[in-house]
Amino acid sequence: MLKKTLLAATAAASVALMAVPAQSAEKINFILNWVAGGDHAPVYWAKAQGIYEKAGIDLSIEQGKGSTMSSQRVGIGKNELGIADLGTALVAKGKGADVVGVMNIYANSPYGMYWLKSSGIKTIKDFAGRKIGNPAWDAARKMWPALAKATGMDPKSVRWVNVAPNAKLAALKSKNIDVTTSFYNIHFIFQKVLGDDMGFLPWRDHGINPYGNSIVANGKYLSANRATVEKFVKITQKAYADCVQTPDPCIAALVAANSGLKAETSMQNWNLVTELMSDETSRTVALGYFDDTRMAADYKMIETYFNLEKPFDIKGAYTNAFLEKTIRFPAK
Repeated sequence: MLKKTLLAATAAASVALMAVPAQSAEKINFILNWVAGGDHAPVYWAKAQGIYEKAGIDLSIEQGKGSTMSSQRVGIGKNELGIADLGTALVAKGKGADVVGVMNIYANSPYGMYWLKSSGIKTIKDFAGRKIGNPAWDAARKMWPALAKATGMDPKSVRWVNVAPNAKLAALKSKNIDVTTSFYNIHFIFQKVLGDDMGFLPWRDHGINPYGNSIVANGKYLSANRATVEKFVKITQKAYADCVQTPDPCIAALVAANSGLKAETSMQNWNLVTELMSDETSRTVALGYFDDTRMAADYKMIETYFNLEKPFDIKGAYTNAFLEKTIRFPAK
C-alpha cells in the first residue's frame, strides 16, 4: 500500500511540474518496437496517469512489428518518436533514416545463446560443428564473428540454418538445431519450456554489449520541437525509474490497455527488462544515458559487420541533452 501511495504521489508531482494549458497539446505518435509487452509498461502507466497529457503532450501509442520498421517510420517522420534496438536504428541511419537516440532502455545487450545441456554442449567452445538456427537476417547472426573472436573460436566453425523467429524454441526443443539466439527479456519463456535442460550464454558477459532497445526521435522533429522532446524524455525516464521501484501499477496499466496480455507474464518480462536497464552508468550518471566510449564501439561494430551504406558521425546519432541527471536506476 505504501509503495502504491508513493507512486501515486510521484505521478501527482510529475503532473504538477509539467502542467501546461490543454490547448497547447503537442501530438506525438509513439511507435513501439514490437507488440506491447512488459518493456513498455512505464509508457502506458505514465499515459494512464495523465502525466503526458498534463505536460501538453497528446500521446498515441502504436504497436510495432520489429525495430527495422520502427526505425524506418521514425526516420522518415511517420512517427515522431519510437522504440528501436539501437544497433538496428544505427543501421537504418546508415541507409539515410533521420533518427537520433534520446534515451536508452536496455543499457545492456539482450542477446543470448540457448541450447540443451543434454546435447553435450557445456561452453561456447562446444558450438564448433553444431547447427545454430535463427532467421537469415537476424542481427545476432551478423555479429556472431565478434562473439566468436571474443571467446577464441573460429567464426566459421558453426553451421547456420534458417529458422523463423517463432519457430526457434520448438526447433531447439525437438533437436532440429543445436543452438539458437534470442533476447533476454523473454528468457523466462525458454526457462519454462526447457527447464533444467536449458543452457544459456549472455553476450554481455563476453564483452559484446551493444546498447539494446532505446527511444529514438526523428531528427527534423527533434530540431523543431526540442521543448516537447525534452518533456517527453524526462517524463518517460522518470516513469521507467518509478516502475522499477513499484511495478504493480505499471503492469496493471499495460494490461488494461492491451486485452491480450496477462499480468503474470508481463511482470516476468518486466523483471528481466530491469536487469537489462542496470549498469554502472545508469546507476551513477543517469538512467538512459549513452556512454560516449560505448557508442563509439557500437558504431565500429555496425560498421564492421553490417553494410553501412552511408557512414556518419556517431556523435550526431544520439544525445543525452534531454535526460534528467538526478534520475538514476534505483536500488530496489
